[in-house]
Formats: sequence, structure tokens, C-alpha cells
Amino acid sequence: MMQTVIRILLVDDESAIRRALRPPLLELGFQVVEASRGEEALQMLRSGAFDVVLLDVNMPGIGGIETLRRMRALAPRMPILMLTVRDAEEEKVVALELGADDYVTKPFSTRELIARIRTAVRRVQAPARAEDAPIEIGELRLEPVRRIVTKRGNPVHLTRKEFEILHCLMSRAGRVITYARLLTAVWGADCREEVEYLRTFVRQLRKKIEDDPSKPLYLLTDVYVGYRFADAQMFIEETAEGAVSDTPEEAS
Repeated sequence: MMQTVIRILLVDDESAIRRALRPPLLELGFQVVEASRGEEALQMLRSGAFDVVLLDVNMPGIGGIETLRRMRALAPRMPILMLTVRDAEEEKVVALELGADDYVTKPFSTRELIARIRTAVRRVQAPARAEDAPIEIGELRLEPVRRIVTKRGNPVHLTRKEFEILHCLMSRAGRVITYARLLTAVWGADCREEVEYLRTFVRQLRKKIEDDPSKPLYLLTDVYVGYRFADAQMFIEETAEGAVSDTPEEAS
């Protein structure tokens, strides 16, 4: 059976970025359509079908954030990855809250970008999973109905809040969950700003699920933005290549 070609809409006002990305994406079998402004990208989206969008945050005209907002109205399930600059944490959070699936920080490696693209597309194309179905990633298994977590078949004893944090992250594996969204899901909207409180719980949770909490393979940090749980493919790749140490901010 022939594999479906992934069609990418690449939106960036910097022609150098588009020129750099186009050859490796084409070489890997992706189809690439380019736009230099949000208005142009929206017109293309209305007239053609795409599997994923790479969208620059900082563009002239309506800009990346407003383009994202309008794209989400047109295509609620289509994966949208934001291309951001290193010191744009607030914009990353805003984009994620508005429905971006992920972001990649400039300068980025093509390998990292392609891995994120494939993860986002794989997540959308995967069959829908029942909310109460067990979740298995690596050596961890979480059973929502029985509220049981095991690692290598052995029970992992979690507090109620630790379980809720883990369930929230594992059920959205591969996606960044912002601090505010995670706090709201577990503690309620009144606790959206209690980031240090959340970090304390995450540190305790890592001690229970990670072989080496200072080099997490499962519960990963997106610095100043939030957390993501490695999806099954990410876990395999991280395990094969070796995990990168977490940031000092989170490892303490």
C-alpha cells in the first residue's frame, strides 16, 4: 500500500528560512507549499488541503498569532507548529493556548523540526482512543478507571494529584501542556499562576516514574512554558539516543 505524502504549508516572511527548509523536506518526501504572509497562507488554506502547517510567529501584516487564530477556525484538527525565536516564551504560551500543536525555536535543527512534524501528524491520524482506555508508553501503564499506574508491571504509588497530573500529560502525550492549562485541569482556574506549586509535584512525580529524575525520559520540561509527556515514538527515540539532562530550573 502506497504511503500518503504529507503536504506542508510553510509560512515565514524570511525567504532564507524557506530556502533552507525546502530541500530537506522535499528530500524526505514531503510536499511543500510556501507563503510569506498570514493573509496569503489563509487564502491557500481555503483553496487547498494540507496535513500540517509550519507558521512563523513574527510576520508583517496580521502576524502569526492572528493567523493561527483564523486557521484554527478554518481547520480545527489540522496540526499547526509555530516557528518562534528563543526568547519568546510569552508568545509560545499564547500560541499553545490558542490551539497550536507545538513550536520549534529558531535556530532549530532540521532533524528536530521533522521529528515534531511527524509526531503532530501521527497524533492526528491515530485512531481515537476511548477516554477510559489504558495508556501505555514505554514501561509505564496508566489505567484511568482503576486509577492504577504500573512500571515494568510493578505498582507505582501516587497521590491523587500526582495521578491527575500524570493522566493529564499521558492522555496528551507528545503535546506541550502549558503550566496554566495543567494547573487549571488539576486544581482549577483559581490556581493558574501557582507554577512553583506545580513544579514541586512534578519533582515528586519524576522520582516515582523516572529511572533517573535528573535525566527524565518521560516527563519533559519546555522551559518557562510547560510540560510534555513523551509519546511512544518519542520515548523510543530518546531511549535510543540517550536522554538530555533537564534544566537546572526543574532539576532542583
